[in-house]
Amino acid sequence: MKRNTRNVFGNPFLAWTDLAWKLGEMSMDSAHVITHRTARMAAAGPRPDARDRQEFTRMGQEKIEAATESARAITAHLATMNLQFGASALGHMVAGTTALMSLAASRSVGQFLTRQVRLAETLSRSAKTVSELYDSTARLATRGLKPIHARASANARRLGKR
Repeated sequence: MKRNTRNVFGNPFLAWTDLAWKLGEMSMDSAHVITHRTARMAAAGPRPDARDRQEFTRMGQEKIEAATESARAITAHLATMNLQFGASALGHMVAGTTALMSLAASRSVGQFLTRQVRLAETLSRSAKTVSELYDSTARLATRGLKPIHARASANARRLGKR
């Protein structure tokens, strides 16, 4: 059951919900494919014909290809994600430390209140970055799942026609 997809990234809740939906789709498609192929193996017995051997060989090749594509997608996203969030974390640490030290060095109540607001804004930006990390993690998982999901869905469609 294919559904309309939309860009859910930017909202961690929707991104994780979309991932869960895709996992559900893949699980249903995989169950159909496994049932079909297991019945086919049982019917073929110890001497499968050429068509069965081709299908059984295809099973192993598809798994290796999907795992390789998945690992490649995850690695590429992790490389970008690590650099982005590493630089962001360093920037937030420097900004937070600067704001905190500035607050500690206040000489008047007005200056203290102004610097306290600045510290609160700095901490708020850090919290937003954590939300972006959750979103990016969902994107990472989705990219890793995509080749596996695609193969399971294609196999379910292809084997459902026979």
